[in-house]
Amino acid sequence: IAGLVVTGPGPRTYLIRGAGPTLANLGVLNALDDPFLQIYRGETLLRENDDWDTPASAQAALSDAAKKTGAFPLQVRRDSAILITLQPGTYTAKLSGFEGSTGVGLVEIYELP
Repeated sequence: IAGLVVTGPGPRTYLIRGAGPTLANLGVLNALDDPFLQIYRGETLLRENDDWDTPASAQAALSDAAKKTGAFPLQVRRDSAILITLQPGTYTAKLSGFEGSTGVGLVEIYELP
């Protein structure tokens, strides 16, 4: 679980990612096989993602956002990623294993320029 506070007078756009399988490719032991990422404001679920390449129409924008922020490329489609614009306020990114799987995962939050 990671928290995010958006400040300022207006909305900001973020790339939020949940890495697991790519971590295994980088040598992390017991990496989460299939991360499931959810973004909340309070108890309200705003967005969720299981595989970063779903829907296919989002792939180009997610890849472009990763390049703009300097994020390492996700190597496995089972990693999760969300591109989202958030109003000022507090948010929570929750990373879990799809269908109850367990392992080591990484939540990353990047603000787009």
